[in-house]
Amino acid sequence: MTVPQTEKGYASTSNSWWSAIDDLEETPELIWPKNLEVYDRMRRQDAQVISVLRAVTLPIRRTEWRIDPNGARPEVVQLIADDLGLQVQGEPARPVVRTRDRFAWSEHLRLALLMLVFGHSPFEQVYRLDEQGRARLRKLGWRPPRTISKVDVAADGGLIALEQHGLGNRRTDPRMGIERLVVYVNDREGGNWLGSSLLRPAYKFWMLKDRLLRVQAQTVDRNGMGIPVYEGAEPPVMGTLAEREDWAKKDVTAGLQIAKAVRSGNNAGASIPHGAKLTLAGVSGALPDADKPIRYYDEQIARAVLANFLNLGGDNSTGSYALGETFADFFTLSLQTVAQDIASVATQHIVEDLVDLNWGEQEPAPRIVFDEIGSRHPATAEGIRALIECGALTADDKLEQHIRTMYSFPPADADTAREYKPAPTPEEGT
Repeated sequence: MTVPQTEKGYASTSNSWWSAIDDLEETPELIWPKNLEVYDRMRRQDAQVISVLRAVTLPIRRTEWRIDPNGARPEVVQLIADDLGLQVQGEPARPVVRTRDRFAWSEHLRLALLMLVFGHSPFEQVYRLDEQGRARLRKLGWRPPRTISKVDVAADGGLIALEQHGLGNRRTDPRMGIERLVVYVNDREGGNWLGSSLLRPAYKFWMLKDRLLRVQAQTVDRNGMGIPVYEGAEPPVMGTLAEREDWAKKDVTAGLQIAKAVRSGNNAGASIPHGAKLTLAGVSGALPDADKPIRYYDEQIARAVLANFLNLGGDNSTGSYALGETFADFFTLSLQTVAQDIASVATQHIVEDLVDLNWGEQEPAPRIVFDEIGSRHPATAEGIRALIECGALTADDKLEQHIRTMYSFPPADADTAREYKPAPTPEEGT
């Protein structure tokens, strides 16, 4: 049996930039690159969208990220940990090196998570050589999705290069090959390296909600005080018919000016001829209730990312908190998946690239891992005592220092320390 080593099929229609575009998108304003402006507007203008994005990104940014040695040599692990500014899993915490002109993992993670907004978030690798001639990671320069002009994709769906729009006096567009790129893509399918925005399913509801909010504001503005209506007085009986008609026209014109000038205030008022009327006419019948559809659209926006629990607890919310905990569990699992995707891409294109540059492709490489999101438990005094009594924890100076810091106790003073005397048992008496 022949071992297949090449591909006959394909995952991309061509090796041109348009093969990276989702050709199934039917909404004109959501076709790349127009969709970038739409998603940017959504995340900046709508409170529900902002809440949803923060609910997704902040737990991932808050959890602890570490370097797992994964069988790599200590020298390799130490270089990766120092360059990324992360602690090594299973080892005592070491002081963080100075951060000036160095790579910052926290900032990189924040920008990498923008793939959820725009569908993709690319970075360019920048290194420096140290005294031993080792390649050290200096920065991963973020390349904003708005600046990308072309995406070269191979027939098998692999990324070849990215190009940016020219800037300033540059005659050619900057081109970055895959060998110096780190690209995070949300829900990539085949050769679509532009990905899919997390906000795509919420776009319809955001658009309808935005229109309804504008109509609601206009409704309140037009009908909150009422519309001033001027009814002219009866024309005088003297004079000819033409003179009376001319008087009536002038009266209506003057009344219209009064109605347009009506404003509320301490000194507001109007003077009208005898027999004329100035009223504030409201809407006959009930105004349409826009609150219900607006709440519905907010629920659908949250549902797009499994963040249904964000809709609980309001004045008009529905559903029990027990159901909210179930929603939160599903939501946490989705966050785990996003974090795993980021860890996988960072391990392959940051850690392994660093190892390859310094030690070759046959050198075992560590990997980036993270604490399970939502796995933290509050350290109570009872819990610490139980762990010490069962032997799971050892009472040492570092544990005491941590507990004093956690409970805002003053530092230990050996000169004034008192000998601990346990309380007598009931059998011993007082």
